[in-house]
Amino acid sequence: MALEWVVLGYAAGAEAIMVLLLTLPGLDALRKGLIAVTRSLLKPFMTVIPFCLFLLMDIYWKYETRPSCEADSCTPSEHLRHQKSIMKSQRNALLIAAALLFYWLLYSVTHLVVRVEQLNQRLERLKNRD
Repeated sequence: MALEWVVLGYAAGAEAIMVLLLTLPGLDALRKGLIAVTRSLLKPFMTVIPFCLFLLMDIYWKYETRPSCEADSCTPSEHLRHQKSIMKSQRNALLIAAALLFYWLLYSVTHLVVRVEQLNQRLERLKNRD
């Protein structure tokens, strides 16, 4: 299961880097190439959504089947293992939320940058026509 979390972490990191590169000022020379690469990667990155839902269901299943460790019913080592399991689940839920948020941001920013480019081209055509 650790490999799935590594893949999700790398996908979220790649999405964050792309969002950062698209929004940084001063990269106008690279922007067209970045837009083309990002637009071509949006569909493959869409697989993050069902993957995150699968991993969220995995977290839920582990939560429901986790043995309870309350008060005197378990040893200190079992209690520590229980607490670590809860912390891992919370960390993984945050990773899922980050991956979904970065995908939505990447999609929105790419759409806005493409729209701004189209409007700039339209403005240039109108200026040239006058």
